[in-house]
Amino acid sequence: MANLNREDRIAALETRLRQLKCQQMRVEARRRYLASRLERKADTRRKILVGAVVLAKVEQGVLQNATLRGWLDGALTRSDDRELFGL
Repeated sequence: MANLNREDRIAALETRLRQLKCQQMRVEARRRYLASRLERKADTRRKILVGAVVLAKVEQGVLQNATLRGWLDGALTRSDDRELFGL
């Protein structure tokens, strides 16, 4: 009878271990998701700031509008993006 009790305890502990491992995997997945989301936000913010600086330089005459339009013409392939800049 002591053997059965020991086997039951081992089975219960193995079940608990599987549950904890599953929980740990969910926590890690959530952490990776949040880190990825923060990085995407930072990347978007950097792009917005770079764009604002470039547009300001065009307005100030430091950068020629034709140069910017050439960059855009070479880089933009989607029709809706090109349309946004009149390309």
